[in-house]
Amino acid sequence: MTSQRTRQRMIERLREQGIRDEAVLAAMAEIPRHIFVDEALASRAYEDHALPLGYSQFISSPYTVARMCEIARAGGALGKVLEIGTGCGYQAAILARLAREVYSVERIAPLLERARVRLLRELKLRNVRMKHGDGNLGLAEVAPFDAIVLAAAATQVPQTLLDQLDLGGRMVLPKGTQKQQLCLIERSARGFTETVLEQVKFVPLQPGTIQ
Repeated sequence: MTSQRTRQRMIERLREQGIRDEAVLAAMAEIPRHIFVDEALASRAYEDHALPLGYSQFISSPYTVARMCEIARAGGALGKVLEIGTGCGYQAAILARLAREVYSVERIAPLLERARVRLLRELKLRNVRMKHGDGNLGLAEVAPFDAIVLAAAATQVPQTLLDQLDLGGRMVLPKGTQKQQLCLIERSARGFTETVLEQVKFVPLQPGTIQ
């Protein structure tokens, strides 16, 4: 269930679901999703479902990860990307195949430590930097970013994150509480433009950190 053939079936399903970005599909074919979930769930890793990680967190479905990465890329190369909500590290691993630099912030320390092992020790990704911190604050010290991807739903977009988006940059995030929508925010010299895309379901964006 964790073979390359199983992974390829996931890619074929993503194509059927409308994912067209070949770079995103190639990254998802390369990164082994099953290493990011508990061993007991490994046989379900390539199904199109979110799976629990503990601490009331989830790894997003393959379609959701692919869709958010595709929107962030918009068919072009990515330089510096900020991810809010490292979780298990799977989306950061995909982004690492699509961007020059990936910075990821996670508020739950044990999840971050597991992600470090998978990304740095197992996959040996050298262009990912991770920090234990409050995602609402972003990472001003290394801003601006070409793209910012939130893996948690905001009721209001933190101004600190908007300020860290470069001109021409794209922010992809779920917004809302009970009914959530995936949104794209683009920054131009004239300001910010928001586009509502599709319905999604994410855990809420929370302030602070957990040790």
